[in-house]
Amino acid sequence: MATAIRPLTALLLLWLAGVALRLTILAVPPLIPSIHLDLHLSQTQVGILSGIPMVLFAGAAIAGSLLVARFGAVNALVAGLALCAIGGALRGIGPNVWMLYAMTVVTAFGVAVMQPSLPPLVREWLPQRIGFGTAVYTNGLLVGEIFPVALTIPLILPWFKESWALSFAFWSVPVAIIAAVVLTLAPKRAPSHPASAPARWWPDWRDPQLWRIGLMLGSINSVYFSLNAFLPDFLSRTGRPELISAALTALNLGQLPASFMLLASAERLVRQAWPYAVCGLACLICTIAIVYGDGFTVITASAVAGFFGAGILVLILALPPLISAPGDVARTSAGMFTISYSCAVIVPIISGLVWDLTGRAGSAFVPIALCAVAVVALAPTLRLREKSA
Repeated sequence: MATAIRPLTALLLLWLAGVALRLTILAVPPLIPSIHLDLHLSQTQVGILSGIPMVLFAGAAIAGSLLVARFGAVNALVAGLALCAIGGALRGIGPNVWMLYAMTVVTAFGVAVMQPSLPPLVREWLPQRIGFGTAVYTNGLLVGEIFPVALTIPLILPWFKESWALSFAFWSVPVAIIAAVVLTLAPKRAPSHPASAPARWWPDWRDPQLWRIGLMLGSINSVYFSLNAFLPDFLSRTGRPELISAALTALNLGQLPASFMLLASAERLVRQAWPYAVCGLACLICTIAIVYGDGFTVITASAVAGFFGAGILVLILALPPLISAPGDVARTSAGMFTISYSCAVIVPIISGLVWDLTGRAGSAFVPIALCAVAVVALAPTLRLREKSA
């Protein structure tokens, strides 16, 4: 049953929810030097802190599907926002590394619950504009990645006298506000499943289509996260440390133009296979250019990789509400996120292992390039027809 909501209100709520998906998660990297110093963390402990969100995104997505099935997508979204805000604000209590870990788990669990709630809301609120609605909340997600990275060190830390604990609390406030806005403006959906036929929430792991879209999203996420992880050390090892800041900035800011362009074209492109293949091929070419190019080429290729990576991100996120029956959108999304973030955890480890075994910095990019190849290979196998029941 469709939920009555004004289109502009729906778009506002979707965009705000997208912002909240990343605000508290991306608040961590700029604060790691301060946390490292105050809590005397080892590099292993820093790695654990950075890896917790990805593990939770993979492991707790199905819990989000269960909450959507039992309580509705709006209530699941609000619950995820609340957990994210509370956990994010309490990470600095102590300060103690175990409290930091525990509250990071709570924060990441909240995000993991939120992620499978958004595709069903796109289908409920904008059934005729699924691609557009997905592009809107993905644009919010990308903006939510940029704000904390860009503002924490120059503005937020000095404002709070270099307190990383208060900085965490600061980035949790917008998430709490977004939760209140969603709770106030989003219409409540009447239960659409009788007690004798409970809503389905467990992903259909036997569905080849689920594995296709999960592996495609996992491949492109692996390209993005692995490039962020290995670009700095690669450039440093190859004698070009002055390029690190520009390359990382280009990789991340390059995503925004794609998300804005897809606001106009996602509806048309999402139902065709060739855009997925083109984006994957572009990421492959950019990965090779980063390894073998000069300074200008590295920065340009990083920006282009960010652009096409964001493009395919929007398109793949639009697939669950497009290819699933209404009652299956949340569980398809949860399965997709589980597969995807499992890949995003494993591939950087493989890249690091390859580098260690070969002793060649460029070899770390071979698994990244293979992920781009996987996107190109899987694109023609997608079944892009809409299901109505």
